[in-house]
Amino acid sequence: MPTLTVWYDGDCPLCVREIALIRRLDWQKDILFENLSLGGSCPLDRETLLARFHAQEADGPLLSGAEAFAAMWRATPLLRPLGLVAKWPPILWSLERLYRLFLRIRPWLQGLVRRMAPLP
Repeated sequence: MPTLTVWYDGDCPLCVREIALIRRLDWQKDILFENLSLGGSCPLDRETLLARFHAQEADGPLLSGAEAFAAMWRATPLLRPLGLVAKWPPILWSLERLYRLFLRIRPWLQGLVRRMAPLP
């Protein structure tokens, strides 16, 4: 039974590729992936969920940004050590700053990926 729910944008080529990688690494099937482009369940309004990465550990609070990535890493056996390190406040703070920078260049990166390797 999944211990983590992850909401992602199935229309985003970066998101789709990252989720495909995490699915392969999630051999214990601990993560439930909700594709928002297919109308997956939404704990918040769709626009808010699409603006940042969101995840929720079983019965825990809704997480976003670097915190959500760290939770996803912890639910993935191979990435668990990285997720545990990311719990340390200075590391999480740094990861969040990097994530915010990524959000600024994400539209440009999405366009680049769409041109170089379109989704089927």
